[in-house]
Amino acid sequence: MADYIEGKRPVVEALRTQVPMRCVLMADNVQRDSLINDILRKAKNRDIPVKTISRKKLDEISERGSHQGVIAEALPFEYVNGSAIIEAAAASAAEHDGRALVVVLDHLTDAGNLGAIARSAESVGAAGIVIPNKRAARVTAATYKSSAGAISHIPVAQVANIASTLDRLKEEGFWVAAATEHAADVIWDANLKGKIALVMGNEGEGVSRLVLEHCDFGVKLPQVGDISSLNVAQASTACMYEWLRQNRTAAEGLRG
Repeated sequence: MADYIEGKRPVVEALRTQVPMRCVLMADNVQRDSLINDILRKAKNRDIPVKTISRKKLDEISERGSHQGVIAEALPFEYVNGSAIIEAAAASAAEHDGRALVVVLDHLTDAGNLGAIARSAESVGAAGIVIPNKRAARVTAATYKSSAGAISHIPVAQVANIASTLDRLKEEGFWVAAATEHAADVIWDANLKGKIALVMGNEGEGVSRLVLEHCDFGVKLPQVGDISSLNVAQASTACMYEWLRQNRTAAEGLRG
């Protein structure tokens, strides 16, 4: 199924954030303005073909009816399998004195949150991200935007069963930590050294009971304010950087 990006500004942003595209479709009667000129320029710079079609055909393709005479057809994101993530994590551990991080997302529903998490995961040197292949956010144009393009630089695996993947990670020497506000231990007091699989729950319910049963321990962020919790993207970033802090002696080439 094609992923269509509709409207002038969304297409400009998708081109700017390097969303892989098959082509840009433009209505034959679209009026040239600064945004259209920007689309044409960016598409040319990236060697993306611009095809002129009738507005009627564009209306038929449109899913929201808000195309403004322009629709970009994005290429499908290239996911990897769970084994590829485990292999990447093993390579990361071998290269960095035994430290490796895999981020496991338990049925997140917002593609923008996925992108924000990918941006932080790439920043701390995570080996990859694992997401379910059903009933969960997938990589879309919104993901590229919120990740600032980082989603192109970190492997993402779609798996049929999160719990089974966690068991495979444990067989490879990973400790599995679930981020949950119901945990007894604050993350600062938990041992996150070495090979860690960090599990983050979805936006509403958190980590599911079934997935929690396959985790080794839970961690929570300390809190002194009145707001109940951070959103999942913010919490993920804080947890990932605590993992990096604890592994700082093994973290080569850290930049200030």
